[in-house]
Amino acid sequence: MNITANEVKTKGVSAFDAMFDKFNEVLINVRGKNKYCVIPFEEYEEYRAYQLDKAHKEVMRDLKEGKYHTSVKQHVDSIKQSIKDD
Repeated sequence: MNITANEVKTKGVSAFDAMFDKFNEVLINVRGKNKYCVIPFEEYEEYRAYQLDKAHKEVMRDLKEGKYHTSVKQHVDSIKQSIKDD
């Protein structure tokens, strides 16, 4: 469901209450373009937990595969090489 930024400005957060009865997300439209997505906090917490779990799995995979640096110098050298490659 879409709502304009002006409606949010005039109605405040109460504009979302009725919308969340029917929809699980509200898109805020600014000058004709969708700019923000508002979701209930419980859904945000679930999404954030998913992101953190995914990041943890990626780190554990990198550790298992030896894809990490053991010194700051290695890390800085890696960044410099990446910049040169671009």
